[in-house]
Amino acid sequence: MIRFNAFEMNCVGHQSPGLWRHPRDRSGDYNTLAYWTDLARLLERGGFDGVFLADVVGLYDVFGGSPAAALRQATQVPVNDPLLVVPAMAAVTEHLGFGVTVNLSYEVPYLLARRFTTLDHLTSGRIGWNVVTGYLDSAARAMGLDRQRAHDDRYDLAEEYMAVAYALWEGSWDDDAVRRDRAAGVYADPARVRAIRHEGPHFRVEGVHLGEPSPQRTPVIYQAGTSPKGRGFAARHAECVFVSGPSPQVIAPRVAALRQAAVEEGRRPDDLLIYALATLVVAETDAKAQAKLDEYRSYVSHEGALALMSGWTGVDFSTLDLDAEVRHVENDAGRSAMDNVTRADPSRVWTVREVAEHVGIGGIGPVFCGSPATVCDALEAFVAATGIDGFNLAYAVAHETFADIVEFVVPELQRRGRYPMAYRDGPLRRKLFGRDRVDPAHPAARHRSVTGAA
Repeated sequence: MIRFNAFEMNCVGHQSPGLWRHPRDRSGDYNTLAYWTDLARLLERGGFDGVFLADVVGLYDVFGGSPAAALRQATQVPVNDPLLVVPAMAAVTEHLGFGVTVNLSYEVPYLLARRFTTLDHLTSGRIGWNVVTGYLDSAARAMGLDRQRAHDDRYDLAEEYMAVAYALWEGSWDDDAVRRDRAAGVYADPARVRAIRHEGPHFRVEGVHLGEPSPQRTPVIYQAGTSPKGRGFAARHAECVFVSGPSPQVIAPRVAALRQAAVEEGRRPDDLLIYALATLVVAETDAKAQAKLDEYRSYVSHEGALALMSGWTGVDFSTLDLDAEVRHVENDAGRSAMDNVTRADPSRVWTVREVAEHVGIGGIGPVFCGSPATVCDALEAFVAATGIDGFNLAYAVAHETFADIVEFVVPELQRRGRYPMAYRDGPLRRKLFGRDRVDPAHPAARHRSVTGAA
């Protein structure tokens, strides 16, 4: 089966800078409930695994040394909290999952654990957490720091953070702690509830988890790092991994490395579901689809695209000539975006202009354009060439891109036997992996109490 997530963000435009100006685009309504409930119904009708909600803390201010370009082009700003739209989407759906990005560098684990437990209850177990450590110095300054931690140090912090969160979710309450015994007047048995105690270099926590056990306990863990440190973190913790790159030549080695790293951590290669970024532009015929893509490209903001790329890489693209070759730079921003257009595919040399044009529709992933048959052929070929499990689908025009996928692509993949015909019942983890709780080989399972083990 080829799996789909919708790649969204609680902002204007997300991965297609400038397309908010398109007359059919709805992303300017991102701050209304109807925008999100309409999207949720559409995605569930199309059998999507879930909506993957990106987030960023801070502004893209690397381009030109100022946030002016990002503000002018609505480059992921303004941006609202992604967690708060989930209950509204859950209320109008039964099966759709929600993978939500939260930056742990600026969150207290004790309170974040409660928020995810709350959402796991409210969604009947359909919540996941995309664990990120951030890549913008502007976020660090907004939090009172001079700059963000060094790239690898952020992952060291994340390791300890996850240990605290797992202990709260898995170890504080036994499965049978909640009795709800009206006759005896006992809601929870104190003997089945305990404080977790953690003291490490970054966190000191002593307390009982505030929420009672939720359907999944630990949310489904998503992760998107493919640097050596990020890959190791994903191999230990992730259940779903998001990779991005412009071609199979970039994606395939990353997928193989992730699966091998999982094996080295004592897990199975298929313990990871790997989704690659892509954008689909589809219509009844190849010609109509190409005309639609040409129309979309006429709205692309190159300034917005380079503001995005500057934020992702930490390199000020405003200082480079449009026809200059992009060269690799090592810094404390994200590593994958720079690798994508420098050394990940030695056969391809990118100019700044080419980066702007490519990023303008759907970010750094490929764009598949054509009739349903043409697009599905391309999707099948990409899966075969890379070993991915599915796609994180960005949009060009909200919600038109996803409506076209539901109308044209999903039925064609189902006809080929490559897309599920119906959802599996139960929580998100059961839909994806056939179980409600984390696998026994997952590090979260080590924090289960003896009486609470499942």
